[in-house]
Amino acid sequence: MAKTWFITGASRGLGRVWTEAALRRGDRVAATARDARALRPLTEEFGAAVLPIELDVTDRPAAQAAVATAATRFGGLDVAVNNAGYGLFGAVEEATEAQARAQLETNLFGALWVTQAVLPVMRAGGGGRILQVSSIGGVAAFPTLGLYHASKWALEGLSEALAQEVAGFGVHVTIVEPGPFGTDWGGSSAAHTTPLPAYDAVRAARRSGAADRAPADPSTTAAAILAVVDAPEPPLRLFLGAFPFPVIERVYADRLATWQRWRAVAESAA
Repeated sequence: MAKTWFITGASRGLGRVWTEAALRRGDRVAATARDARALRPLTEEFGAAVLPIELDVTDRPAAQAAVATAATRFGGLDVAVNNAGYGLFGAVEEATEAQARAQLETNLFGALWVTQAVLPVMRAGGGGRILQVSSIGGVAAFPTLGLYHASKWALEGLSEALAQEVAGFGVHVTIVEPGPFGTDWGGSSAAHTTPLPAYDAVRAARRSGAADRAPADPSTTAAAILAVVDAPEPPLRLFLGAFPFPVIERVYADRLATWQRWRAVAESAA
């Protein structure tokens, strides 16, 4: 049975890949972007199956209106994908208040506003799927991405609680955690702090570590996303790509070892 999707950040990158994958198999998609002109090729190729909507996810009333428009046009919503977001590159000390707030407004609050808007529609329809696009950076942290990590770690906590709250309504939540893919995330979509010389060595080490890592092709993620939305019992979390696994295995091994090493001190506070 064809599904109806609501996808934010559908103009490029992973959002565009998933939008096209859904449409090509006969689903319908309300595709949103900050500039609706970027969605014209979709309407030219897929016609009435796609509903292009201009949306800045940080605008809560606009998010509510966009979801209402999509639900009215298609008679409901089966899948919501909170994909809109960007990366703020820079050391924590370098971030301005405006940059920090903007990062959270888009990556955290934007997903929250869309989630709150789609839930009444899904509850009324007897269920649905919400995909929260996080990152490997939602479970592991790297230098010069502190504010980005803050937004994604917050999204993960929100989404894990949400999954427990809405399970009884037949709504499933999956946190999608991609590794590095060849999107524009680190290009023109990114924001950058004004660098302080004190962190030049940290930046150089970070660039050196990433230089020999070729980003994966975003189109390879389509089948995995379709499998998740079709699964009777989708996972709470899903990595995309092979890169995250050894990183996360090391991170969690280090955490467990540290907790055990300091367990006696921790329990002394009981």
